[in-house]
Amino acid sequence: MMVGEEQLAFPAVPDLSPSSRGGAAAGATGAGLRPAVIALDVGGTDIKSALVARGADPDGLDEILVERVTSTRAAEGPEASVAAVLAAVEALRAEVPAGYQVRGVGLAVPGTVDEGAGLVVSAENLDWVDLPLRQVVADATRLPVGFGHDVRAGGLAEARLGAGRGAPDHAYVSIGTGIAAAIVLRGEVYVGRGYAGEIGHGGAHGGAACPCGGTGCAETFASAAGMARSYRELTGATTDEVPGSAEVLARAHAGDAVAREVWDRAVDRLGELVAEMVRVLALPVVVIGGGLVRAGDDLMVPLDAAVRSYLTIHPAPRLVPATLGSAAGTYGATVLAWDAVGAAALESL
Repeated sequence: MMVGEEQLAFPAVPDLSPSSRGGAAAGATGAGLRPAVIALDVGGTDIKSALVARGADPDGLDEILVERVTSTRAAEGPEASVAAVLAAVEALRAEVPAGYQVRGVGLAVPGTVDEGAGLVVSAENLDWVDLPLRQVVADATRLPVGFGHDVRAGGLAEARLGAGRGAPDHAYVSIGTGIAAAIVLRGEVYVGRGYAGEIGHGGAHGGAACPCGGTGCAETFASAAGMARSYRELTGATTDEVPGSAEVLARAHAGDAVAREVWDRAVDRLGELVAEMVRVLALPVVVIGGGLVRAGDDLMVPLDAAVRSYLTIHPAPRLVPATLGSAAGTYGATVLAWDAVGAAALESL
């Protein structure tokens, strides 16, 4: 695999297979044990991981047995971040309660993702290029591995379990470290060769440099990370003082004119992005997720106004906050894991 002009050597793959761990919960037969999966939502900053079992309600949410948040270690390079993913899986395998057995792993990852090939084509914030992550994790765990784009996985979870249920045509827009959308048409997430929904990049001329290679992309100033970065550049504030968008909003509430300008500009651009999707797809519902949705009405009210300001003949969509919130990616990884377990069972027949 190549990263830039250098050859990336994968970290040593630990043996995380059931036979290597011993104990009833990790036994090979699984007789009498409740099935569970490990779900990883890999972000540019953190890995949200969970050990998940089927809930009592077949139409409801699964039961989260253990949750962890660990650093992606992106600043240390691609080898370190791949190792962090494997370590997160290993840590949860060590915490499987008695009476349960891990049957599969689900990975929701950022960037441009080829789900069919199990390949991260490019993840700018992690410096991953052509990374066969599904196979890396499968080799380490010897378990079925479900694999998908983090936002499409979140959209899948919201479509099946959350705010998108009952709306066969809708979009799920995630606003966090980056900006991306999952487009759901006739109840199915549209992949588009891995590029569908990458609304945070392109279509810009001038402005701050973006990791994708462009300049002035929406992610550079309208994402949660972009807001904080823009404010720091304009004011000289430190990362410790303003680490994220929550601090920008707090300063805007306190009367900071620069913070207000940064927030309003970002929300307006987000509204334009949503309106662009509505003009093309006539979406009746748009689910807003990602970390920024925690801002509540400070986001949703002006965002609705911004969307409407960019539409004329098209009916404005109904904007709804994601039911699963920032956990959508984790639940999406869970769905991917169960699907992979089911597919493996069918293949063994």
